[in-house]
Amino acid sequence: MDIGLSAASHTTLAPVEGARHLLARVQAAQRAELASLTFGDHHVVAGDSYFQNTPTLGRALAHWTGRPAGCLFLLPLWHPVLVAEQVATLAAFHDDRFILQTGLGGDAQQFGGMGQDLAQRAARFEESARIIRGLLDGATVSSELFGIEGASIGLRPVRPVEWWVGAGATVGLRRAARMGDAWYTAPGVTAESIVGPLDEYRTACERLGRPARVMVRQDATISTDPDTLAAARERVSRGYRGLRAEQVVVGTPEEAAAHLAPLADLGVEQVVIRTMAITPASDIETIEALAEVRAALD
Repeated sequence: MDIGLSAASHTTLAPVEGARHLLARVQAAQRAELASLTFGDHHVVAGDSYFQNTPTLGRALAHWTGRPAGCLFLLPLWHPVLVAEQVATLAAFHDDRFILQTGLGGDAQQFGGMGQDLAQRAARFEESARIIRGLLDGATVSSELFGIEGASIGLRPVRPVEWWVGAGATVGLRRAARMGDAWYTAPGVTAESIVGPLDEYRTACERLGRPARVMVRQDATISTDPDTLAAARERVSRGYRGLRAEQVVVGTPEEAAAHLAPLADLGVEQVVIRTMAITPASDIETIEALAEVRAALD
């Protein structure tokens, strides 16, 4: 089972310091030879800083080579022509595959801040994916829903773009099987909770004659320092991202490997780790430890 990094874009550090720490995490992931580098997608974030994904990835690619990279795009919040142009541009600067992670989204505040209606998100997602695929394939596209007439782009990826579709409910799992190259889970799934959805997804893929590939998102703090691990467990006990202790990877490299092994046994292709930001140093230590975790899982 491979291990990738979803580099957290949110920071409580000052902007310049936060940017430097983000790049330090990317460099650590490159040294650890992780399987993928991706950035999330969130908007209208008040208070702390949030680094937007496409310019951040563009900067990070100076330190990340030889393995896939990409971004999450919550398609109902984006104009599809813009997504296609951003993906094609980033792919041109990279020397490996581009991963387009996507999903419906569901944050009412975020949708309101971006001027979008939650009730239309499924329709916008499906139409947006159709348009983006067409543009990246060199087609000229139109869309009544988006008010697009005869759009096309000249810059296109030289390698196929890999679509990871996020889903949880049955209809979403079937959408992931139909529209994606992989199912990308939400954070917090466990080997026990994923069994039913995994069967649903694999059954849908089998009906369509498509391969079933599963990528699991997890949050983690991996350390040999007892104080760091105690701080991480205390944060989880206070409600870290609404996740329970069994849904977060906290422990030594050996304990982390034991936590993730049941997912490998289920045939999960890749676990995508996001560090918990206990301290900047703990983020780097966690990423560096992932090489040891991966070796233990092989």
